[in-house]
Amino acid sequence: QVQLVESGGGLVQAGGSLRLSCAASGRTFRMYTMGWFRQAPGKEREFVAAIRSSGGITHYADSVKGRFTISRDNAKNTVYLQMNSLQPEDTAVYYCAVDYGLGSSSAYEYDYWGQGTQVTVSS
Repeated sequence: QVQLVESGGGLVQAGGSLRLSCAASGRTFRMYTMGWFRQAPGKEREFVAAIRSSGGITHYADSVKGRFTISRDNAKNTVYLQMNSLQPEDTAVYYCAVDYGLGSSSAYEYDYWGQGTQVTVSS
């Protein structure tokens, strides 16, 4: 079983930046694909970004491409989400998750989830 703990959320003005972190338990972190999702009030959870186990392959939702960057440090069992040029529509609870596959954009493919961290972007 994998435990995930997100941090780094907060309140930021439009145009600002935040860096989210997700610390994972377990010795096999380097074997997982990791993903970030977000869920705004009244909306379904949506895919944000994913990164393969080696870190060499990433993919992003169109809505964040060019503004967000996912990365990982396998030595620290941590995945990051650097978020720049934040907009009010980015306001949501952000979750990291483990995928034993290749990094699907479907939340149903992910096996373990963190508790989430709130990101609020004011206009």
